[in-house]
Amino acid sequence: MTQEPREIEVTAADLPLHCPTSEALLWSSHPRVFLDVAVTGSVLCPYCGTRYRLKAGEVVKHHA
Repeated sequence: MTQEPREIEVTAADLPLHCPTSEALLWSSHPRVFLDVAVTGSVLCPYCGTRYRLKAGEVVKHHA
């Protein structure tokens, strides 16, 4: 049985973003991969297909 890919809304406070997140169940985890959602506002995890979407109106501050 396969599970449909999920979509998770994230905020600037969730950055740096990685998948799986801390809330993921251990049995369904894969190697941790860091994802850059700040560039396009949306990114797919290459392992599980979960889509992470930056919440509308969120401002991502970059370090100088």
